[in-house]
Amino acid sequence: MSDEVEIGRGKRARRAYTLDDIALVPSRRTRDPEDVNVGWQIDAYHVDIPLMAAPMDSVMSPETAIAFGRLGGIGVLDLDGLWTRYEDPTPILDGIAHLGEEESIATLQRVYSEPIKPSLITARLKQLSEAGVVVAGKLSPQRVQQYWRAVVDAGVDLFIIRGSTVSAEHVSSRREPLNLKRFIYELDVPVIVGGVCTDTAALHLMRTGAAGVLVGFGGGAAHSTRQSLGVHAPMATAIADVAAARRDYMDESGGRYVHVIADGGIGRSGDLSRAIACGADAVMLGAAIARAEEAPGRGWHWGSEATHPDMPRGQRVHVGTTGTLEQILYGPSTRADGSLNFVGALKRTMASTGYSEVKDLQRAQVVVSPYSAS
Repeated sequence: MSDEVEIGRGKRARRAYTLDDIALVPSRRTRDPEDVNVGWQIDAYHVDIPLMAAPMDSVMSPETAIAFGRLGGIGVLDLDGLWTRYEDPTPILDGIAHLGEEESIATLQRVYSEPIKPSLITARLKQLSEAGVVVAGKLSPQRVQQYWRAVVDAGVDLFIIRGSTVSAEHVSSRREPLNLKRFIYELDVPVIVGGVCTDTAALHLMRTGAAGVLVGFGGGAAHSTRQSLGVHAPMATAIADVAAARRDYMDESGGRYVHVIADGGIGRSGDLSRAIACGADAVMLGAAIARAEEAPGRGWHWGSEATHPDMPRGQRVHVGTTGTLEQILYGPSTRADGSLNFVGALKRTMASTGYSEVKDLQRAQVVVSPYSAS
C-alpha cells in the first residue's frame, strides 16, 4: 500500500512516522506483569533483557559496560573511542563535562585525533571478559580492516560494526572498501552491523551473514545529521521496513533469522515498547543510559559524529542525571517521564497487550496517534 504525498508537481514523497507518532492498543487479554518474560537470545548468548548500551564514550566505559552486563543487558564498548586512545581518559572526560558550548566541538575533534592503540583494545576487552559478561565491542566501518584482528584475538563475543549508515555495497575510489560478506563469513564470532533504514539496504546486509542489523540514521539525541546533511529516517517506519526485509530474507534463506535492533531515538521507556511493536527484537540505548549516575559523560552526551575532523554531524548535549543505572533499568522510579524503570515499563506494556514473550509484542496493534508533550 502506498502512502505518498505530493511535494510539488515534480516530486512525491512517502509518508513516514517517528516513534512519537504511534501508540500501542490494549488487547482483549491482559496478564500479570510478573508473568511475562523479557529475555532475549542473540546467537549463542541469552540475555535477561532486550537492551544493549550504545558504544559511545558518554554512555559506556569498561566499568559501566560490566555493570550493564551484570544487570542483564549487553554493554557495547566503543573501540574507536577514548578508552582505546588513552591509558586513562578520566581527566579528558572530566574536561569535556566542563566545556563551554562554543569550544566543545573543537575540543572533541582534538582529543579524538589521538591514534587508536591495539594494545588498549586488547586490554579493555579482556577487562570485560574477566568480569564474566558478554564481551561486545564496536568499530566503525572504516577502521575494521585495520583493527579487527586485535578485537578478535582479545576474545570478543559480539563484534559490532556501527556507523551512521552502513551498506553492503560501499563504493570508494580512494581505498579498497570492506567486503562485508567475505569478512563476516571468515570470522568465528557473530557480527551485528548497521545503521540502516530501508528494506533494500537491510536485505543486502542480511545477505552478508550478519547475526543482527542496527536500524537508525541520525535519530539520536546527540546527532545533527538532519540539520547538517538533510538526511533523516523516522524510526517507526525504518524499523517496520527492516522487519519486513527480515521476513523476506527468511523466505529467501530457508528460515535464517536476523535480529533487528533499533538504534537511535529510544530516549524514554515508551519508545522501547513502540520499537519492539514495530518489529525490533531489541533496542540500543544511548541518551537514556547517559543519564545514569555512573555514566562517564557526567550528564553530557555525544557520539562519534560530533568528533569528525572535517564535518561534525553531532554535538555534545546536556541530558542531566536521573538516577543510577539500576534505577534506569529496573526502578524504582520517582519520575513519571519514562526515564526510569525501562524493564518495568516493558513488562507492563506486555501485560496490557496480553503478550508473554517480547517477540510476540511485535504482533501488537498499533495506531497512528501523533503526540506532543504538554
